[in-house]
Amino acid sequence: MSVKQRLLDRLQRREARVGIVGLGYVGLPLAVEFAESGFSVIGLDVNSQKVEQLNRGESYIVDIPTERLKPLVESGKLRATTSYEDLRQADTVSICVPTPLLKTKDPDMSYVVESVKAIAEVCHEGMLVVLESTTYPGTTEELILPQLINNGFKVGENVFVAFSPERIDPGNKRFGVRNTPKVVGGMTPDCADVAIALYSTAVDKVVRVSSPTTAEMVKLLENTFRAVNIGLVNEMAVMCDKLNVDVWEVIEAANSKPFGFMPFYPGPGLGGHCIPIDPLYLSWKLKALNYTARFIELASEINTSMPLYVVDKITEALNDDCKAVRGANIVVLGVAYKRDVDDVRESPALDIISLLHNKGARVAFHDPHVARVRLENNVIAESAAYSDDLLESADCVVIVTDHTAYDWQHVLDHSRLVVDTRHATPPRKGSARVVLL
Repeated sequence: MSVKQRLLDRLQRREARVGIVGLGYVGLPLAVEFAESGFSVIGLDVNSQKVEQLNRGESYIVDIPTERLKPLVESGKLRATTSYEDLRQADTVSICVPTPLLKTKDPDMSYVVESVKAIAEVCHEGMLVVLESTTYPGTTEELILPQLINNGFKVGENVFVAFSPERIDPGNKRFGVRNTPKVVGGMTPDCADVAIALYSTAVDKVVRVSSPTTAEMVKLLENTFRAVNIGLVNEMAVMCDKLNVDVWEVIEAANSKPFGFMPFYPGPGLGGHCIPIDPLYLSWKLKALNYTARFIELASEINTSMPLYVVDKITEALNDDCKAVRGANIVVLGVAYKRDVDDVRESPALDIISLLHNKGARVAFHDPHVARVRLENNVIAESAAYSDDLLESADCVVIVTDHTAYDWQHVLDHSRLVVDTRHATPPRKGSARVVLL
């Protein structure tokens, strides 16, 4: 029996041991789905506190309630570790580590490189290695493949390599790991067969593509599509403001067209671990080929300028009340990058708060999901207690994240001036003067 067939049989019988590297918003939901599908799962993370918490059956991810995690830990189906040596017993390893950008906007591949080097040390015949972290086209072939070949393995014969981009949308109540189609590209057809066999146990639909590079490009297209369209509608908001037109009314009316239009909405800027970052991976890769990704560069320029645009709107709104931004009491509602999550990565709220601080404003924030944030110069700010007094003491309340926990009518009833960047407030209700983005 071939090495491939032995692994396929183990996957079919749920005897294969599944390894997940990186137990964050991507890795932990994937680990839970595999464990619920009947596999024994080993999750690895370098954060010992996370590992200890998981081994107690306690979740730190909003999308995975403790009630769902705990039975898997207690039954032995899922355990966490900080040691790559524990992955020596795994038949498959999915890499779900961060791929941020450096300050120069170049890809930071250090987490992937370190993980692959460690996995290569414990790799054995019959192991499947899948990269899920979003990255530039060619990463799987250029970074993962050489490490395994150096160990004397033959990819597609006695080890298998694939790329399958994560599609996790934190806080999404409708789509999770199971019902979101999974794209898979293998280094060889046999690699793809094995990877598809693995993911088909935990995902309802698997989409096969011809190569890892194609799969890498799929992920970048998805997020570039969103980034460019958000950039377009953000610029539309600025133009509508100059023309004294309500951009929200324009979008609502345009959305009445049953074909040829898809609504996107303006906001204070992009945040999260994907959309602000992933398109720049593609832009960086193309620069090496002497090509400028103009749409990506322009969309990034527009989207990253939105926090400054919001601060300008706040300044103008205060001026209309005969107040200066310097010395003003400003309350920011919501610092997570999107509604109903606790993730502040790349959140425009952090830029808005820092810009207001630099203008001399006194800024407090409240977020029902975020207890504290790290601002410029490593300053730690704590979430203020939400109260009538907090709102009433503010010269301006700024809605940055439209969490469903907020009662927007209450905000209007207890505020004097509200700058609403999310179109969250009800129209013409309450005593507050409302300025929309």
